[in-house]
Amino acid sequence: MKFRTDVEIPNSGKKIETDDRVFSIGSCFSTEMTNLLKAGQLQTFNNPFGTLFNPFSINNAVKKIHNAALYTEEDLVSFGEDVLSLDHHSSFNSRFVHQTLEKINGQIENANQFLQQTNWVLVTYGTSFIYDFLPKKKLVANCHKIPAKYFEKRLLTHLELTDSIYETVENLKDIAKENVQILFTVSPVRHTKDGMVENNLSKSKLITAIHEILPQFENCHYLPVYEILMDDLRDYRFYKEDLIHPNNQAINYIWEKFGNAYFSNESMDFIEENLKIAKSLDHRSLDENSPKYREFAEKLSQRIAAQQKKVKHKIFF
Repeated sequence: MKFRTDVEIPNSGKKIETDDRVFSIGSCFSTEMTNLLKAGQLQTFNNPFGTLFNPFSINNAVKKIHNAALYTEEDLVSFGEDVLSLDHHSSFNSRFVHQTLEKINGQIENANQFLQQTNWVLVTYGTSFIYDFLPKKKLVANCHKIPAKYFEKRLLTHLELTDSIYETVENLKDIAKENVQILFTVSPVRHTKDGMVENNLSKSKLITAIHEILPQFENCHYLPVYEILMDDLRDYRFYKEDLIHPNNQAINYIWEKFGNAYFSNESMDFIEENLKIAKSLDHRSLDENSPKYREFAEKLSQRIAAQQKKVKHKIFF
């Protein structure tokens, strides 16, 4: 007897190698995956605009990065004590214009340079909902707790979704390395504040739009992350206490399926060893001068040195 449905990620003909670069953008789930890739000592760059959720805003970010289009004071708004960009996450906010611009434009420049050498891109969409900032008649990525009267919330149309996804692919193909592989996912995080019916409608629109665009590009693929959590792990024990975000057990389950499908054997061994080393590095002795701890530290240094020989980029720095 079988009591659960297995959702598999199809095995990829192209594999992530140890010296490949992985760029990720989108919802907090893309950050979860990037954190594991980074801990495994792969070269990563995540969310240069901060966490973004809808395809329109993600496409806007990709266009800005592709064009190396820097922000100016006219692109910012002031609210309370903060100077902020409605295209960005609140982590870019500051009290002064020059500080906010420095954060924003520094990330755009770094992301542009990284993307030019990128082999893999992970795009994670979270919602089809978007907010229109009425004073500027501008669709925005983040409301920054500005009063709701200044915004109008709506669902992106199917055409807006497909146009955004298509343009995102075209810009990524143009700036990244030849034959860059683009992996699309829909975040399993449920936006319950929108309402359960509305959340399901929002997610279904994302899935429909992605699958309309995928057949047009050989280098684009869909990772059934949303389906794994909704159907394979359909139990609240795989969620955090908020019953919205997947917990570490669920993240690691998805990570394992992703790795089996997309990591080469060399990458798998490299990442697994680095994750073990990372855990060992967290170990601290009360007496770091003891012979036993010194022996432990020396063996750990030797393991890191052996791993460093396998790649060109610096690890554990």
